[in-house]
Amino acid sequence: MHFVALGDMPYGLDGRAGPAFRHLIDLVNAERPPFSIHVGDFKDGLTECTDALFDRVHAYFQRFDAALVLTPGDNDWTDCQRHGADPLERLQALRQRFYATAQSMGRRPIALQRQPDTMPAYAPYRENQRWRHGSVLFATCHVIGPRDNTEAASGALRMEQRRREAANAQWVRDAFVRAAAEGATALVLAMQADVFRPQRHRDEPREVRKAFRPLISDTLLPLVQAARLPVLLVHGDSHHLIADRPFRDRQGTPIDRLWRLQVPGDGRMHAVRVTVDGRAAEPFSFQQIWNPMAPDPR
Repeated sequence: MHFVALGDMPYGLDGRAGPAFRHLIDLVNAERPPFSIHVGDFKDGLTECTDALFDRVHAYFQRFDAALVLTPGDNDWTDCQRHGADPLERLQALRQRFYATAQSMGRRPIALQRQPDTMPAYAPYRENQRWRHGSVLFATCHVIGPRDNTEAASGALRMEQRRREAANAQWVRDAFVRAAAEGATALVLAMQADVFRPQRHRDEPREVRKAFRPLISDTLLPLVQAARLPVLLVHGDSHHLIADRPFRDRQGTPIDRLWRLQVPGDGRMHAVRVTVDGRAAEPFSFQQIWNPMAPDPR
């Protein structure tokens, strides 16, 4: 099976970015995927977070012929404070606009299971979603860059982060439980944040940022090591296309069953076709959907 991944777009004024994004949607539709995943940051961090902008982006997502699943990014709500908006109010507006029902967006929406549907204790987190296609289980997780608000000046935002982190960890654990119970051949997780520190040298091992260690190092990596299926982590945030296996355990040994895909974004307004065959020696393969109308990177 295959799907399409994209994120960190459209950035900038609609008059500039809109035509290129609409063309990319047409290119994605030509691929005929059963669904696409947008990994957040559907606006840049400097654009005002108005209801009108939310409505315009929602209308764009409805142009996808198949389903479109979104997981939020920091630009979409927490960076709204740059314009004097209350980020927690914008988070609620985001949830009301993009997560009103247990269905995806797109012209042929699919049914989604949301975290509150099975875990009432985590009622606010309806953006954490799960679905299955064939023998592959998919789940989204609300994790944002650059440090998931762990260093926010606002105590209310730091509290929100701790509660959301707990919900995310439980959702990731349950994804592995569900994958095992259903006999899934592969698991795909999607979130916005790039969890790695910038590399000083190209050949040095990648190190998980301190902000993400509870979720990644303490939760995800042990689950992958204990599981018997390949896992793909899809994210955005850093705008360059990367497909690799960069994760290591505490002893520095590579974790071979965990792949990651970082999608392009910002001026690189392209998407990625992902093919999944959990029983193959190489269970994930990636092909960039090149958009000739993409603006040059800033």
